[in-house]
Amino acid sequence: MKITVLDGNALNPGDLSWSSVERLGALTVYPRTSPEEVASRIGDSDAILLNKINITEEILSKCPNLKYIGVQATGYNVIDLEACRKHNVIVTNVPSYSTSGVAQMVFAYITEFASRTSVHNASVKNGDWVKCQDFCYWKVPLVELEGKTLGIYGYGSIGRRVAQIAKAFGMKVIVCTRTPKPDIENPVDFSTLLNDSDFITLHAPLTDKTREVINKTTLALMKKSAYLINTARGPLVNENDLAEALDKGTIAGYAADVVSEEPMKESNPLLKAKNTIITPHIAWAAVETRQRLINIVAQNLKCWIQGKPQNVVN
Repeated sequence: MKITVLDGNALNPGDLSWSSVERLGALTVYPRTSPEEVASRIGDSDAILLNKINITEEILSKCPNLKYIGVQATGYNVIDLEACRKHNVIVTNVPSYSTSGVAQMVFAYITEFASRTSVHNASVKNGDWVKCQDFCYWKVPLVELEGKTLGIYGYGSIGRRVAQIAKAFGMKVIVCTRTPKPDIENPVDFSTLLNDSDFITLHAPLTDKTREVINKTTLALMKKSAYLINTARGPLVNENDLAEALDKGTIAGYAADVVSEEPMKESNPLLKAKNTIITPHIAWAAVETRQRLINIVAQNLKCWIQGKPQNVVN
């Protein structure tokens, strides 16, 4: 069994072990692979593992020995699933591995917007407290989360975990989801979510219906004091419309771990927009989260080898 990892540095830059995969076959790990190198590096591999490498009909036609693609992530939009079916290639993913990490990041953003710890830390380090005549001061208005409304758009495992944390802060939770269920408290339509929320967090998958669901029209429905958070997919928002809304004060702020094109381009309008917090797609990057991921990646591959594939997406 020949196994090739095409962009291993994303999941494991050296602080984890590939041993659970190595036990399953002859393993080759490439830290990164350019589009021009994909077919040649796959070569005669039986199985490949990848994170953000595009696999197309053209590549599959050049790699007739390939039988398995293990996506080392939940999203698999980089894979042409129809082409994989045509070439009898099984594709698996890793669902729900990052629930805790992503929910944690959501509240890192929310508490930063509410308490402005980075602003005040920078102020203290700049000498402002040393020079202050009073025992305390604040640079910007601070917000207490208790009693505020958190709107959750998309209510899978991450959305549900975010709701649990919000309730611990004493927040009111409202939910807009494409799959209503009896156990969901306070379900609302999208317009109500936009109108009533003090914070909105996006947890929907990227589909034709959700692409740019945040745009000039929907932003105008939000409170001027409201904050928007996106740890799902960059294209859920129209970045030009959002940057304009931030600069005009249509909403109070935006925090995101994802953008429409990654790595972020210098031309991205959010890079210089006002009142933003942008992190480089790290909500899934805690050591514990990535270890969980690599364990499931290995288990997916093992199950396929044993003829009992799990987490198949095609």
